[in-house]
Amino acid sequence: MREPHLSAAESLAAFLGHWRGSAQLLVSPSGPARTVDAELVFTKAAGGHAVVQSYVHRETDGSRVEGHGVFTVDPDHGDTLWYYVDSAGKPPEAPARGHWNGGTLTLERHSPRGTLRHSFRLDGGELLHSASVRMGTAPEFARVLHARFRKV
Repeated sequence: MREPHLSAAESLAAFLGHWRGSAQLLVSPSGPARTVDAELVFTKAAGGHAVVQSYVHRETDGSRVEGHGVFTVDPDHGDTLWYYVDSAGKPPEAPARGHWNGGTLTLERHSPRGTLRHSFRLDGGELLHSASVRMGTAPEFARVLHARFRKV
């Protein structure tokens, strides 16, 4: 008999709550480099089988960027799945899929445009989130986001 996998709420328990910090957005196809104030909230949902994530930051021109995600666990493989949509309006073709390694949750979403890799980890009371993209068949990933949050 195989070992049962942790639920989304169990595996993401340390992330639950309201976080504030800043996000350094690096030069990418979506815009120039900049640093913005940001908020992140993780909430247990669906009896612990999911964790809902809400993200928001305000651009220097006053516009708001927001995103919402749902984390869950694939019961057959133990992988973490992350469904995410943001105010850029492009729905994901499929969820990002990933796993925990040494306290870091790394997820990747593959599409015809390329691969997007996110990582989340706690470090000394801070929640760190980074994202990198590999466009098309490029050999390397390029970082597009590095964010640091502290629990409110």
